[in-house]
Amino acid sequence: MMTKNYRGYPDLHEHLAALRAKNLLITIDQPVNKDSELHPLVRWQFVGGMPEADRKAFLFNHVIDSHGRKFDMPVLVGAMAGNRAIYSIGMGVAIDQIAARWDQAIAHPIAPILVTDADCHEVVWTGDDLIGQGRGLDCLPIPISSPGFDAAPTLTATNVITVDPETGVQNMGTYRAALKASDRLVVRMATRSGGAGGYAHYLKYQKMGIKRMPCAIALGCPPSVAFVGPQKLPIGVDEFTVAGGLVGAPIRITKAKTVDLLVPAEAEIVIEGYIDTEYCEPEAPFGESHGHIALEEFNMPMTVTAITHRRKPIVLSYISQVTPSESSVMKRVAYEPLFLNHLRDVLGIKGVKHVSLHEPLTNLRRVTIITVAPQVPRTEVWRALYGAANFKSDFSKICIAINEDINPDNSDALFWAISYRSNPIEDIQITGHRSLGHGPSREGGAHEDSTLLIDATIKKPMPPLALPKKEYMQRAQQLWGELGLPTLRPQEPWYGEASGDWLDIWDQNARVAVAGGYLDNGLVSLGQQRKNVKPETKFRPTIEKDS
Repeated sequence: MMTKNYRGYPDLHEHLAALRAKNLLITIDQPVNKDSELHPLVRWQFVGGMPEADRKAFLFNHVIDSHGRKFDMPVLVGAMAGNRAIYSIGMGVAIDQIAARWDQAIAHPIAPILVTDADCHEVVWTGDDLIGQGRGLDCLPIPISSPGFDAAPTLTATNVITVDPETGVQNMGTYRAALKASDRLVVRMATRSGGAGGYAHYLKYQKMGIKRMPCAIALGCPPSVAFVGPQKLPIGVDEFTVAGGLVGAPIRITKAKTVDLLVPAEAEIVIEGYIDTEYCEPEAPFGESHGHIALEEFNMPMTVTAITHRRKPIVLSYISQVTPSESSVMKRVAYEPLFLNHLRDVLGIKGVKHVSLHEPLTNLRRVTIITVAPQVPRTEVWRALYGAANFKSDFSKICIAINEDINPDNSDALFWAISYRSNPIEDIQITGHRSLGHGPSREGGAHEDSTLLIDATIKKPMPPLALPKKEYMQRAQQLWGELGLPTLRPQEPWYGEASGDWLDIWDQNARVAVAGGYLDNGLVSLGQQRKNVKPETKFRPTIEKDS
């Protein structure tokens, strides 16, 4: 047993200070309505054409509701994964080291330690503290995520903790929870194949005839703990151990006050209670990450038995819904290393260089782009495509293999590769009988889906991209600035390289042309005239033959 004096990782307050020091935090002191203004304001940095690097976290110090009621708790949005830089600060490593840190954490988990004196228990509400307007859940400034569509304020930045009644192993997942009363909310756990670990526990409680499942919802956890909630870890793995692996130190946990569960000692707020395994209650509409409004469905009602919090808690909320979003950034930087590890290390496909899960609108799950090295055998390209398509049951409806010259985040470049590097009859396959996965089609009653596989890699050397070389584009960019023209946001690819089907003599001729000597090139080509040649006949000059 240890006290709260030692901790080997930052809590949310220290993480906030680190963001402020890096100029990644915007503080809003004027009144902002949590029901109609707060999430839409932050949403603009995801739909307003801003580069990802310019996104920041928002701290709202003066939160009100539509009745004009002022809350004494600030609300923090975008602080875990507004962009990759924010996420990397929470991880404590550079952006390019995030994947390696996840590999290390999963391979070398560290067991948590139990403490008795926890920050999350500085204030405890039970009994009458939870009942009535302005009490319990109703005194928490929980934002409405999609004003105009959502039926209730909803907890989004959750670490929902349940326990397997057979093994005693806890699960901690990020599931939404809609407020229904000062002491009741409804939790939505994914029931699809590969869905929520908490739902697997729910089924076991039902099978055992137990009508109440203990549950704790932690808000505002230390970043290392918050990050494991959305991560897809194997069933039976305690997320606290992987969180410990992320920071190289044991996570401090404590016993909840009214349920037999262990919770993060440094959480800002912990909501304790029991989920009813006999009755379900309508929940939603709510804006979902598949990009549509999730319509009303029956989900799990939870009766609150206690709310505990720090003396001056911060209410953390995630921007989710249509991607890109905070939650999609958080998932992407964690999921992509898992796919790469599976293809490269488990299946042994050494030519795989990178796996990118397409984010805008498609929410990572639908489109998987695999980058492979040049001249990887066709058999290995297809092994990578099939491997990615079958790795996660609800991911990779469309799998595309590309080469390293294509930016997987540039949809125009992807279309270009598909258009010029694939022959549909040879390079496209469709397979059936896959899980429908997460999306509005499932809610419409469909049951199965299929998979599209596309080999859009270069099959033979191709000429360079038809853009000026980098040195000339950079000089033009400098001139653009000197002329005071509008700010540029370069879109890859923005220059060409001398690679592929390209000869040194053509490079030489291009240099002569840039130097103003095109007439000299014309004299050379004059000496290369031929009779009885059909126009568009291929010609390959050599320096020795034609000079």
